Amino acid sequence: MSAAFSVEPRASATAEEEAYRHIQRALRVGRYKSGERLIPEDIAAEIGMSRMPVREAFRRLASEGLVVLRPNRGCVVAGLTLDELYETFEMRSVLEGLAVRLAMPNIGEDEIDDLERLLDRMERAGQSSSSDWVVRHQEFHGSICALSHRPKLIHQISALHAVIEPYMRIWFDDVEKPLSAREEHASVISALRSGDARHAERVMQDHILGTAPLLAEFVTPNRTMKPGR
Repeated sequence: MSAAFSVEPRASATAEEEAYRHIQRALRVGRYKSGERLIPEDIAAEIGMSRMPVREAFRRLASEGLVVLRPNRGCVVAGLTLDELYETFEMRSVLEGLAVRLAMPNIGEDEIDDLERLLDRMERAGQSSSSDWVVRHQEFHGSICALSHRPKLIHQISALHAVIEPYMRIWFDDVEKPLSAREEHASVISALRSGDARHAERVMQDHILGTAPLLAEFVTPNRTMKPGR
């Protein structure tokens, strides 16, 4: 995965950061189901630390929409309604479009070649498993966003990818391979190669917004999406 969207622990990470990354990783891969209660004592024992850093991690995850802190129920894994699904993709489209526009001065032939290689890796991963494809997909998007050199923007985009990731895995499993995925991502590369920042921004926005209705087909109207089903 691109360093931009990486959730791997760092050597100098605090206990809270380690707990946050551990739980976020589990949520992203669908280990916990929507509505499931997270027990701080169990997670703390699993990681090998006290409960306090885990509770602090819960607060951070709640601010990102991955969990909900409820009176008398503690920390519960969040799910997405249809409206929330569309809102998440709308936010992604705006923020990643901005990242593309800011990245344009930093994109040359070497960067385009790197993205072409990432697209090839995504294509090969599509023949194997949902886990591989989702990782390569995020690697592609993360590499573009990283070229914006805007750490706070990248962090916000990464948080939105984390919210969507479990559902992307479900979607991929059901359809075997997202339709026209290579063509759509190739069009993003073509827009980046054009040198027209506004055009590239629009292409990225359209690409992201076009995914939402496809993913929404797996949501029963007026119900919450349930990863880990």
